[in-house]
Amino acid sequence: MQLDINEHIPADFHDSSRVWMYQSSNLILISEALKLETMLHAFISNWNSHGTPVKGYANLFFGRFLVLMADETATGVSGCSTDSSVQLVRDVEQAFNTDMFDRTKLAFFIKDKVEVIPMQQLPYAIENGFITPNTLYFDNTVSTKKQLLDRWITPAGETWLKKYFQ
Repeated sequence: MQLDINEHIPADFHDSSRVWMYQSSNLILISEALKLETMLHAFISNWNSHGTPVKGYANLFFGRFLVLMADETATGVSGCSTDSSVQLVRDVEQAFNTDMFDRTKLAFFIKDKVEVIPMQQLPYAIENGFITPNTLYFDNTVSTKKQLLDRWITPAGETWLKKYFQ
């Protein structure tokens, strides 16, 4: 599986562009992703902040991670425009029977695929060697384009999870 997402992220967005990450509780299949792509395109085409178009981007990565991005050097994102993006994610949840807001599931890259484990099972996974400090982790706490490109997919031991390895 190719993990380099750089070619899919718009180069003309500033490094400080805001990013919102949503992780699906289940894999979104290719047939569903085509429908999702239509939903995302429609949203981005009409995303506004106080009547001004938001320079936005949305994509699904690895069938599981929804990335929304707004380049606020063009137009700031207001509360109403953020609310509309949350409504989009709620619509995605309903359309694909998934949960996009469950932050208790952690995603790792193990044996060439994305594996999701409940946070409460992390100590067991570490103790039994399923997860190591070098296991690639999808750190959904990233909040800018630069962070997305530099540290979204990174060894678990270099993230907030490092405390579990001590």
